[in-house]
Amino acid sequence: MAKKSLIQREQKRKKLEEKYRLIRQSLKKKRKGSSLNPKKIKEIQRKLQSLPRNSAPIRLHRRCLFTGRPKANYRDFGLSGHILREMIHACLLPGATTSSW
Repeated sequence: MAKKSLIQREQKRKKLEEKYRLIRQSLKKKRKGSSLNPKKIKEIQRKLQSLPRNSAPIRLHRRCLFTGRPKANYRDFGLSGHILREMIHACLLPGATTSSW
């Protein structure tokens, strides 16, 4: 089980990312989509850099829904590999099978 503080930090980052998403997208569109002079581009870049670091989507991690583990996650299920394997063996995920050879 992951520490509660790490899970809370991840939730805080998610809220910040949602709060600043539209601002960040609009600034990026202005910077990329237009042929502005270098001064305007630098001004837009400064505005982007003034946003909180934790509001960047790249800083988010996917975590297991049950354990909070940040590694070995399967996007389709939202679970870590360990929990996914246990659930498949317990027949809790219909249609999913483990490989055997």
